Amino acid sequence: MSTPGQPDSPDIRWNGQYQFALRQLVLKDFRTRYRNMSLGIFWSLLNPLIMMAVLTFVFTQVFPASRRAFPVFVLCGIIPYNFFALAWSSGTGSLLDSTNLIKKVPVPREIIPVASVLSHCLHVFIQFGLLAMFLFLYGFTINRYWALLPVIWVFYILFVIGMVLATSALNIYVRDTRYVVESANTVLFWLVPIFYGGEMIKPEFVDIYSLNPIAALVQATRNILMEGRPPATSLLVKLCASSLVIFAGGWTVFQRLKHRIYDYL
Repeated sequence: MSTPGQPDSPDIRWNGQYQFALRQLVLKDFRTRYRNMSLGIFWSLLNPLIMMAVLTFVFTQVFPASRRAFPVFVLCGIIPYNFFALAWSSGTGSLLDSTNLIKKVPVPREIIPVASVLSHCLHVFIQFGLLAMFLFLYGFTINRYWALLPVIWVFYILFVIGMVLATSALNIYVRDTRYVVESANTVLFWLVPIFYGGEMIKPEFVDIYSLNPIAALVQATRNILMEGRPPATSLLVKLCASSLVIFAGGWTVFQRLKHRIYDYL
């Protein structure tokens, strides 16, 4: 059942431009996040820097590691993980946070969680500049396989969008969903090879890790940036396939649940 004057599917009444609406929502989310912060956009750099410094200290001083360029190694893991964790967490609550917009403007529901994810892509661009600086400081050079990174990240972003589409819709009906996501992010911090390498994973768990798009992207990023070689074909195939499956699953869940979102807000 829908509220009088509010159609079950706002897409029928939507006559605006998707690209314009998406761009405005992305910019709004990005600006709002830093509007009242004294350091503003520099928080995008401080967060991975602080994590890198702490993990570098722990695994070079407390638990000495012999790995070369450990700060670069850690950043290759922190940046993909932070993007996923922050985008998934904020995206899950995006529909609830946009209640006024949904009730006043017949904007397609999908645009809101998608815009929430894409706004975090702006942070990734900034953080990759930081990573590039550390790469050059430690003597790494640009190689031809860097061209693979945008392609890999497109599939990774589709994976995150799929996760956000599913949980943002579920969060409307089950308000505990946001807390489940936050707990899952805590667990994933240890299950994704951020401060340890793929070679430390036991053989029986390698296939499971390779099906995890976050772990696969971290490993592929290190292969390209630190080892100067392309990721294994099997790793790329699993990364792309699992990302597409999760995106399709998230899209399907959202389409099934979106028609009654207005009634539960």
